[in-house]
Amino acid sequence: MVSRVAVAFCLFGTIPRLSGIRGEFVKKSEVFSAWSSILSGRAPSLSIEITKECPLRCQGCYAFDSAHLGSHTLLRQLSDFKGDELVTRILALLDARKPLHVSLVGGDPLVRYRELEQLIPQIESRGIHTQVVTSAFRIIPAEWNKYKKLNVVVSIDGLQPEHDERRKPATYERILKNILDAQVTIHSTITSQIASRPGYLEEFLAFWCANPAIQKVWFSLFTPQRGATDPEILSVDQRLFVVNELRRLRRVFPKLDMHDIVIDEIATPPSNPSECIFARTTETISADLTTQITPCQFGGNPDCSQCGCIASMGLAAVGHYKVVGRLSAGDLFMASDRFGKGFRKLRQAVFSKPNAPPEPVPFKILQN
Repeated sequence: MVSRVAVAFCLFGTIPRLSGIRGEFVKKSEVFSAWSSILSGRAPSLSIEITKECPLRCQGCYAFDSAHLGSHTLLRQLSDFKGDELVTRILALLDARKPLHVSLVGGDPLVRYRELEQLIPQIESRGIHTQVVTSAFRIIPAEWNKYKKLNVVVSIDGLQPEHDERRKPATYERILKNILDAQVTIHSTITSQIASRPGYLEEFLAFWCANPAIQKVWFSLFTPQRGATDPEILSVDQRLFVVNELRRLRRVFPKLDMHDIVIDEIATPPSNPSECIFARTTETISADLTTQITPCQFGGNPDCSQCGCIASMGLAAVGHYKVVGRLSAGDLFMASDRFGKGFRKLRQAVFSKPNAPPEPVPFKILQN
């Protein structure tokens, strides 16, 4: 399970797409759809854990952390769905929420590969951008390349020795075979161990960027829960090193799809979920398709001061874009979001009808 990665969402047509910001501009129709969603109190992005099952047992996986669901319940204890019931329920969820972007995660969504074969074309026909986040322990079908709104993201935990130890059976050898005919994005989470080794990120990029199946590479930084002491947590000096190293490497490897303004946000992440545009624009739902994960995809009580999620950094960069004078896109978003959520509460209060008590039924004594 990997951090849910960048969402193709912006507030204004003058702001490039946040992933790499390479001159790709959001269509005006997408801009107005996103803004309309916010003003109506809906999240334009949805993340769904479509299964609790995963063949991997990765150390540090936040989805299976005891804090993820914010209660005494663990992901593995939830009921989940499969087959036609899963397909029907997810499509109903999308039709009700009307997101512009959906991430299908898990567990590992390729556990439900038969259901994905049904879901992806139906989601595409609804005009929704879809992201499937996987370890690539199964073959990614070449037929998926035809879907214009689909992005398949493969999680890699560093170079082969470390990755194979942490993520077997999804080893380098198996991934390379399973993505052979696909078009994918590589996502890797940088840990303290990776940041402490000079040249590590360059070696990683040299290996993956040479593969023709790889379209883009994204990095996040390990994000802990408050009070955690995980060995993966980066120090302040390591975070600064990573910022400088990524700025250097993006000029060497064009597939490293992270603009300087996104990388720079790593040094000053949003201080809490209420200031995080990604957390406020993304609704995350767990495997029972009912349980909501808050305050963001990490669940629990994440330490936002150490956040390194690329989606959060990307939308923070968008938020700092100056629209006119000192007015930023983030200012407009926050105002629109407050209005939308307030309007939604008011509408629910006005139009919701209290359940009427049932009519009493007289008790009848049956006689022979």
